[in-house]
Amino acid sequence: MSRVPQIVELTSKKLIGMSLEMSRVEDRTAVLWQAFMPRRNEVRNRSSDDYISMQVFPGGPGQLSDPVARFTKWAVVEVDGLDNVPEGMASYTLQSGTYAVFEHKGPASDLSTFMYIFNEWLPNSGTYELDDREHFEVLAPGYNARDPNAREEIWIPVRRRNQPPMAVDSR
Repeated sequence: MSRVPQIVELTSKKLIGMSLEMSRVEDRTAVLWQAFMPRRNEVRNRSSDDYISMQVFPGGPGQLSDPVARFTKWAVVEVDGLDNVPEGMASYTLQSGTYAVFEHKGPASDLSTFMYIFNEWLPNSGTYELDDREHFEVLAPGYNARDPNAREEIWIPVRRRNQPPMAVDSR
């Protein structure tokens, strides 16, 4: 795990994939990826070989502490354009903004990196606070969620303290 994040100004990204509504208590991530992966090659105009696991919290950042709060999770790939969306899939535009990017090494079930981010780094950063935008993880081709050596990038939306939040506009 990288304890010092890289602060990145992300430009907007065009994404195509599938989504499911869930909560942390009712985690349906495996179901989502099992539906998407067999169909991933139907998506044309991919601009990256990576996969993105994205969470959209309609209740804002405060919703993160509520294990039964509903959110939408997406299994997506980045594309050059939003035309030719395969049937049963949808498009999403990830808006631009500032992100703190952490590297996580280990199985997806190991939540220590997330615990560090939200319980230590974010409250003690002095400069940044959570912003009301999409959270996502970048997964390399061949990523295996159970592999103890798996690597992923965790992208947390942040803003400088005392800066107004950005509103999420996905369409």
